[in-house]
Amino acid sequence: MIYLDYSATTPISYDVLDSFDKASKEFIGNPNSLHGLGVKSRELMNSATKQISELFGVNESEIFYTSGATESNNMALIGVAFANQKRGNHIIVSKLEHPSIYGICSYLEKLGFEISYVNHTEDGLVDFEDLKSKMRESTILVSICAVNSELGVRQPIKTIRQIIKKENPNVYFHSDMTQALGKIAVNLKDVDLASFSIHKIYGPKGIGLLYKNNMVKMAPILYGSSKKDLRPGTPAVALIAAAAKAIRLGIQDLSRKEIFIRKLNEKIRDEVSLLDQVVINSTQYSIPHILNISLLNIKPETFIHAMEEYDIYLGTNTACSSGEISSSVMALYNDKKRASTTIRISLSYLTTTEEITRFLNCFQIVYKKLNYLMENPTDYE
Repeated sequence: MIYLDYSATTPISYDVLDSFDKASKEFIGNPNSLHGLGVKSRELMNSATKQISELFGVNESEIFYTSGATESNNMALIGVAFANQKRGNHIIVSKLEHPSIYGICSYLEKLGFEISYVNHTEDGLVDFEDLKSKMRESTILVSICAVNSELGVRQPIKTIRQIIKKENPNVYFHSDMTQALGKIAVNLKDVDLASFSIHKIYGPKGIGLLYKNNMVKMAPILYGSSKKDLRPGTPAVALIAAAAKAIRLGIQDLSRKEIFIRKLNEKIRDEVSLLDQVVINSTQYSIPHILNISLLNIKPETFIHAMEEYDIYLGTNTACSSGEISSSVMALYNDKKRASTTIRISLSYLTTTEEITRFLNCFQIVYKKLNYLMENPTDYE
């Protein structure tokens, strides 16, 4: 099997799985319980939180556990909006966000919040001047992802924060860093809130993080506990332990991993760009882990299923909007055909050179076959 859909999800590493397995078997108590088993579980959870906070260079009280980045995004945007609506009702987001952000924005618009969408350059970077022009006294939050999930465009988060704070120091800055963690260095000092999903970094599904600076005023979106928690309920201790291990392993040797992945990316890019009716959508600011292309004459689902016959697995856009038109490619190129024929090839340090060689051989075979059939439809008969 050749797996090239790492941006959708990653296989859990054996080391992380081992941590999850041990915690599941040995720490059975509810960490909210007062008895010895509960205390034991709570100590493990607190130890994991301490590890994560040290790895990120933040306070333990600023780490919150969620089911994944989508929930973290909901907590951040809705929580900030509800807690600060007396101060303002204006939120700014980019046009290259994950679909979950737009779903949240649609919900908030129905409640009377105003959403502005900042423009970007032709390479996908946030247009600084447009961001400045959209800042208002009533602006309470800006949300811009660190790395776009479809094109891999990496935003200059530190510079964006500086612009935001200069224009209005009371505005909070949130970033969905799901596609950044484990691929590039992240600095939580550059944001006020950040969302993560652990299954993107070789950890288990069902666990995510929300970083919230202690100075951020935020309301809970879930209720049910007598405590004043942002996320009430029983913490998933084994998942939290696994998350700490996944983050520690995920941020190791990033430079070495990136150099290797970039070579794989360039090998693919060089070969597929020679084919007719194939265009590269990723830009010069895209991280090498994600290569987005369009096969202008072939339906993405047809190509993906054809490659699956060779035991090769690819994506179209985000897994959450699979089969739909790529909103990011459409926003960047304003080309519906290009946006409706995207293939996302996402790489990992686990990917081998031999796998890429075989992938490219199969790619050529499938592409030429399907392209011929599209140009000669009578041959179907």
